Amino acid sequence: MVAHVRRLLYQIFVLFLVISYTQAVTFHGVIPACVTPFDQEGRVDEISLAKLLAFFRANGCSGVVVAGTNGEGPSLSAVEKRDLVRSAVNLGDLPVILGIATPSLTEATWLCSQAGKSGASGVLVMAPGYFRSASDVGTLNWFRAVAESSPVPVIAYNFPKFTGFTFTETVVAELATMPNIVGFKDSSGERGNLEMFRRAAPGKSLLVGDETLLWDALAAGWSGSISGAANLLPGWLSRVVAEKNESVFQTVLPLVEAIRKGPQPAMNKAVLAVWGILSSGAVRLPLEEVVGAGLAALIEERVGISASKLGIPR
Repeated sequence: MVAHVRRLLYQIFVLFLVISYTQAVTFHGVIPACVTPFDQEGRVDEISLAKLLAFFRANGCSGVVVAGTNGEGPSLSAVEKRDLVRSAVNLGDLPVILGIATPSLTEATWLCSQAGKSGASGVLVMAPGYFRSASDVGTLNWFRAVAESSPVPVIAYNFPKFTGFTFTETVVAELATMPNIVGFKDSSGERGNLEMFRRAAPGKSLLVGDETLLWDALAAGWSGSISGAANLLPGWLSRVVAEKNESVFQTVLPLVEAIRKGPQPAMNKAVLAVWGILSSGAVRLPLEEVVGAGLAALIEERVGISASKLGIPR
């Protein structure tokens, strides 16, 4: 009986936090899907992480996602993700969002709790993959359990290429009724989803993952982008969103397309290492390290970003 009362009081407390917090929370602008810097032994390199966060901050980004797809989240243990979000909060002053991609409800809710304890501003939660037989109802109930347990706002993440589950208009509309789900990221690459999400989730933050659709997304009233390319082009992409500037978008579009060809996130890391922001381009297996000099030269030629102009201390 006592345990039941305590559990009920805790649920009421979490609900109070959710309501008071989410009323004021919106995610917008350019939010880099941050790579996770590793040293050559595969450990998280906090010195490089601090440089990277400072690079984002200086270039107008409005937040950062850690342990997402570009952050090699699937290669990190749950404890490493907890430690990474703590480090990102402590090392920088941007709002930090923890990426969560697991079919385990237990792990997802634990990571939400750790994000809250670490001072993160939100979580980016991918639909549970692996179980291809999961129904819309089962997936919605999974999201509901995560959202109700989370002490921080939730961004629901549609990435059918990885999960095998597609957010239909009905699914989006139902997710949008959950009080702690404050926004959506769509990485489907489907242009038709821009209007669909607007219809199904009015008033929610809408963040596109495919940067080639960024201008179309802004024209459709979207809030911005959670972007892998923003690891290398944070200032330029931030200008596109802040200024609603199509000419700037057209300038960087060929670079965005080159960056997206990858292989990612190894190529992002390789270029950041050329610039001196990361100590190395190391990735974890099964990924392999690549050479970034060619893409770095293309970026310098097109928009003038280079190691010497960045002035990053080595």
